[in-house]
Amino acid sequence: QVQLVESGGGLAQPGGSLRLSCATSVIIFSRYDMAWYRQAPGKQREMVARIASGGIKNYADSVKGRFTISRDNAKNTVYLQMNSLKPEDTAGYYCNAVPPIVTWGQGTQVTVSS
Repeated sequence: QVQLVESGGGLAQPGGSLRLSCATSVIIFSRYDMAWYRQAPGKQREMVARIASGGIKNYADSVKGRFTISRDNAKNTVYLQMNSLKPEDTAGYYCNAVPPIVTWGQGTQVTVSS
């Protein structure tokens, strides 16, 4: 069974940084674009960053210029570098393929608060 394993979340102060990691199977990683999604309490899950197998990246307007998505094809791992964090970035963060065909993992919680 294909899994998604996210890590790297935690508590950060406004203006701080965190780096998230997500490992998955080579079957998914090699065939699909990968993305980071987030879901805040009471809100729908949204895509915040996407990276194609060839490296083309897209970002939601709310994170553009602050977040950077990258992938390590040798490790089947996708990363999300989050800088200049804001309280509104507080959410559970999840990775998945595009479209999100894999059963969602547990995600990693990011809390931005002073």
